[in-house]
Amino acid sequence: IRQFRADLGIYGGRLYERENDAYLLRSTFPDAKPVEDVIRIPRTYAPIDLCLEDGTVYMDTDDPRIDRELEAELGVCEFAGVEVGRERYILAFDVESGQDRDDVLFSLGVVRHAINQKLRQVHLEDALRQAREIQISIQPRRPPRFGPFDIAGRSESMETVGGDYFDYIPITDKILGLSIGDVTGHGLPAALQVRDIYTGLRMGLGRDYKIVRTVERLNSIIHESTLTSRFVSMIYGELELNGTFIYVNAGHPAPFHLSASGEVTFLDQGGPVLGPLQDISYNRGFVKIRPGDVLVAFTDGITEAPRYSDGSEQEEYGVSRLVELVKRNRGLSARDLVEKIFERADEWQSTDAPEDDRTVLVLSYPITDEA
Repeated sequence: IRQFRADLGIYGGRLYERENDAYLLRSTFPDAKPVEDVIRIPRTYAPIDLCLEDGTVYMDTDDPRIDRELEAELGVCEFAGVEVGRERYILAFDVESGQDRDDVLFSLGVVRHAINQKLRQVHLEDALRQAREIQISIQPRRPPRFGPFDIAGRSESMETVGGDYFDYIPITDKILGLSIGDVTGHGLPAALQVRDIYTGLRMGLGRDYKIVRTVERLNSIIHESTLTSRFVSMIYGELELNGTFIYVNAGHPAPFHLSASGEVTFLDQGGPVLGPLQDISYNRGFVKIRPGDVLVAFTDGITEAPRYSDGSEQEEYGVSRLVELVKRNRGLSARDLVEKIFERADEWQSTDAPEDDRTVLVLSYPITDEA
């Protein structure tokens, strides 16, 4: 009204909200005639029907389709309205007589578009806020204490929410589950599937499924779901107190085990990513974690972090650089090593913002005097 009053003679209005097959008057503003009674207008009322059909409507009180008694009660001389919020609301304006019809309709279309954009923005922000709260709630709050091992992880989304995740899953007093995964895509759709993977994995393990059976069942569920266009790479393993780590790698960038002697072994046993194919068999792999060893799992947002040269050629950070970084810093705590990896990835990209979600999970067996 502040913007268009002088040009279009808009001086007041009413907000209607849909309730079943009618629209209820919720409020008036600012110079519209106050109405104390509850006004309920059928959805089939001609101005409402036209507004819903075309998105905008502009009628004068001489139009035979208008209920003059109703409009007089509302104090309307010229009826102008827009539909917003996917027919949830009708926003009606009071327009002084003598205005150019085409100008009013054009401006109403602009107003309708602007309001709908704002409503969509608010809805999206609310959805992202809820998704963010869910994602924060399923992320580990603190690393577990498990035998002599030092464990830490960190995940960062390139958007408000993302498709990476990691988890610590207590199985028994003597077995700890560790998982890291990456859903294709970014943002809200990926974050919602992360929630489903988190829930599905924990439910499968809660039913005492074996590792391979759990992963195969999860693959089947993802394949049959409505989100089959979103594939998931994941590695899940179970660490025993004696250092045995049994795992299944479902198409995920292979974590590496750095032994105390400097030997590097990649954990690549398993099968393809979850989702594309239904009847897939997965294999188990295992590695022994001994004093002085480090195991590092990561998503491709770390190793594929790009650096652009002056000629716009892209060079990725790469697995080999990550391995060398861990070799040079193997004496750090698991938490400090995770931070060092993120720090180096940021340095590699210089001032460029991350182009992908990033997650790192570190498991180490510190050497102590007793060991």
